[in-house]
Amino acid sequence: MRKALLALAAVVVLAVAFAVLQPGDDDEEPVSPASATVATTEPAADEDAPAAEEAPASQAETTPAAPPRPAPTRIRVRGGRPVGGVKTIEVKRGDRIHFTVSSDQPDEVHVHGYDLARQVAPGAPARFSFTADADGIFEVELHGSHAQIASLEVQPR
Repeated sequence: MRKALLALAAVVVLAVAFAVLQPGDDDEEPVSPASATVATTEPAADEDAPAAEEAPASQAETTPAAPPRPAPTRIRVRGGRPVGGVKTIEVKRGDRIHFTVSSDQPDEVHVHGYDLARQVAPGAPARFSFTADADGIFEVELHGSHAQIASLEVQPR
């Protein structure tokens, strides 16, 4: 029992640390450690003491954990071209899209079909975070060099 509680506590600590250490997006509020939710458990019972009646596992209350948020897609641009070629970002309609573009020269990143644009420059990446609310395949391009750097593919649910 004690090992199970220690394992649960370790998972909770790792989940909170993961949530707190995620890179921020322009459209979202930062998460502070004080605002993170931490699960609490009963203190561990002495292993030598008689065990109290426990509910079967099927009756135990559980709170489903939120699915982990995927790391944002990172697109690097050098000389006006995407390093490693055009990236493909695949999501389902209704999903949250997160990607970051870094570049060795100033330009504007544009997401066609969503009419979103952000400035990018050395040391100042362009960060995108939005909901996929239109199905289809959309180009992400640099306006200055007119180079396609990503293909956003939004599939229906």
